[in-house]
Amino acid sequence: MRPFTAILGFIAGSLVSMAFGLAVVLIVFWVLQDDHPRFAAELPEVARAFVMFFVTAVFSGFAFIGTVRQQRWRYASLGLMWAALMAIGFYYWPD
Repeated sequence: MRPFTAILGFIAGSLVSMAFGLAVVLIVFWVLQDDHPRFAAELPEVARAFVMFFVTAVFSGFAFIGTVRQQRWRYASLGLMWAALMAIGFYYWPD
């Protein structure tokens, strides 16, 4: 395995774990929103973060698979992955 492929594997695994963690937080906030109104207020932002990281995890998964199999479409999926990572960075960058 090439070093770039290993780095892609680390990126994909990290994004999947962050998306999974946000999904669990989303479920907990959704279940407890009646008892704790603050959870209801945070629910849209957690959902937005989950969607962003889930989509980026899907892009990185395709990029990893395409790179391992040496497919021609891997460059498009790599571009989508890097664009999504940059969009997340710009979204969360402090003002």
